[in-house]
Amino acid sequence: MQGNLNVQTENIFPVIKKFLYSDHEIFLRELISNAIDATQKLKALSSRGEYQGELGDLTVEVKIDKKKLIISDRGIGMTQDEIDKYINQIAFSGANDFLDKYKDVQENLIGHFGLGFYSAFMVADKVEIDTKSYKEAPAMHWSCDGSPEFEMKEGKKKERGTDIILHIADDCKEFLEEHRILELLKKYCRFMPIAIRFGEESKWEDSETEFTEVDDGNGGKKKQPKRVEKKVPRIINDTDPAWRKKPADLTDEDYKKFYHELYPMNFEDPLFQIHLNVDYPFNLTGILYFPKVRKTIDPNRNKIQLYCNQVFVTDSVEGVVPEYLMLLHGVLDSPDIPLNVSRSYLQSDSNVKKIAQHISKKVADKLEEMSKIKVELKDAEGNDVTDAPTQLEEKWDDIKIFVEYGMLTEEKFCERAMKFSLLKNTEGKYFKLDDYREKIKALQTDKDKNVIYLYATDVDEQHAYISKAKEKGYDVLLMDSVLNSHYINLLEQRIEKTRFVRVDGDTVEKLIAHEDSIPEKLTQEEKDKLKPIIENEVDKARFTVMLESMESDDQPMVITQNEFMRRYKEMSQTSGGGMGFYGEMPDSYNLVVNINHPLIGQVLNEGDADKQKQLVHQLTDLALLSNGLLKGEALTQFIKRSVDIIK
Repeated sequence: MQGNLNVQTENIFPVIKKFLYSDHEIFLRELISNAIDATQKLKALSSRGEYQGELGDLTVEVKIDKKKLIISDRGIGMTQDEIDKYINQIAFSGANDFLDKYKDVQENLIGHFGLGFYSAFMVADKVEIDTKSYKEAPAMHWSCDGSPEFEMKEGKKKERGTDIILHIADDCKEFLEEHRILELLKKYCRFMPIAIRFGEESKWEDSETEFTEVDDGNGGKKKQPKRVEKKVPRIINDTDPAWRKKPADLTDEDYKKFYHELYPMNFEDPLFQIHLNVDYPFNLTGILYFPKVRKTIDPNRNKIQLYCNQVFVTDSVEGVVPEYLMLLHGVLDSPDIPLNVSRSYLQSDSNVKKIAQHISKKVADKLEEMSKIKVELKDAEGNDVTDAPTQLEEKWDDIKIFVEYGMLTEEKFCERAMKFSLLKNTEGKYFKLDDYREKIKALQTDKDKNVIYLYATDVDEQHAYISKAKEKGYDVLLMDSVLNSHYINLLEQRIEKTRFVRVDGDTVEKLIAHEDSIPEKLTQEEKDKLKPIIENEVDKARFTVMLESMESDDQPMVITQNEFMRRYKEMSQTSGGGMGFYGEMPDSYNLVVNINHPLIGQVLNEGDADKQKQLVHQLTDLALLSNGLLKGEALTQFIKRSVDIIK
């Protein structure tokens, strides 16, 4: 029998090649999906008693034979009428037709006959089908060379099932290379629900007939089985992956093992995981892992993988997963996520939004639960440690960027996270937001009734400032993530009457402004005389000289940096746009001169201009040195000058 394909265009194959599929390699996923589909249909018919025969070995096999690539299954096969309906009339879908008839069969059917099958012509200049139905019907052979014409006749296939034979085109010879096919099988098919065999692999085992002599440890010899290489069928997929199992049936080690199967190049264990299993109002299973996220954010590394009934679809899950959750790793599997004809691109609809909202809620639920559960710790005597950290405190340093990113980008998550988000002080203690406010408000409320949260970004570099704040009885937070400036702005907006100030943002007396002030030891006339003496010896483009009344035992000069300007400059460097003005501004600092310090009085009263200049240089450089700003030639000169002074 010969005929023309029932399509609406003169030649559908250029359309398939150019528009329906984003990548030629997708053909293998489509054809194997069809093979899996046909196999699961047979299992469904058998479970209903509509097929009485033996199922036998249902493994799908992929073979390379010279210039041909062959995909074989032992599924339901096709009759002549079914080939005509599902292959020749492209508008029909075998899977949809089958599902309409057997709506109550709880089997996961994947793939599409019809257009899915025709993806083969992206890489083949001729395609053949050898098939034999499970029904009492003759075997059939179908072939097409990529034109609308086909040939169909009785075939010679003896066993139930279907062989799809692709005569690979000259410009697609890569799909005749074993390593390339293996790569695609592992990418798209490694968790499909029916075993898939591709060639053989080596396995080493003890021989039953060959032996070798080895030392027995007592000066003698003993025989032991010889290790021999054996060729075994290479099964490329795990038909029952972890996300399909019940959480109660999995241990932490099982979850870690599966994580490393997904990401073999990631040698760190995940921190913890969330196992998703939803059947209403949509179907969703999966496992999301929390990796360590420290100083950097890279949502492109180790992406979340999206599956449709165990068939890999994409790792570009924008739309299904909220942006901040792109930092997570793992697997999502849902038949309810709408896909285009090639299952390569996600479409935005209400179902997708519901799934994204549910995932976000489950993540917030997990983190809130962890904030309430203490880590089980024992002391030397085996007693429970009463002040053990919570599970969230134990993991906080590794996931805080993730939480901050979520709060900055997802409103509902932010509302939830305000209840469990943590702050950590420079002593390593953790506090929930409300608890910390209660801790500091007595001492750290300024004259305008704002509660001032003091923070440092580097304990070592800002040690002098932290020490001064602690001498006042203040508590200092450690906030060292890349999102600090944005996150601080968010908290100031969310928590009423709150300001965050970095410890080097001003002198310790002015970090938290109170009504009382320290008396000044210099007159206005003396201050007017002192200021130009200092200004003449500093870089005025970089430093603004400020005269302040401080305790006489405080440093004679202190470097501070305006909180507002510094913070917005940092934000401009991580926000990507809209704040370029701040990002392009040079770093500027305040050189705060303690007019109550004896050495400043000495500068003012020094009659020798050279000695006065040297003293100003020395005091200025000490301030720069304590702030990590004295470098290069200036540092060399400071050391030389210091040695000369000591002599």
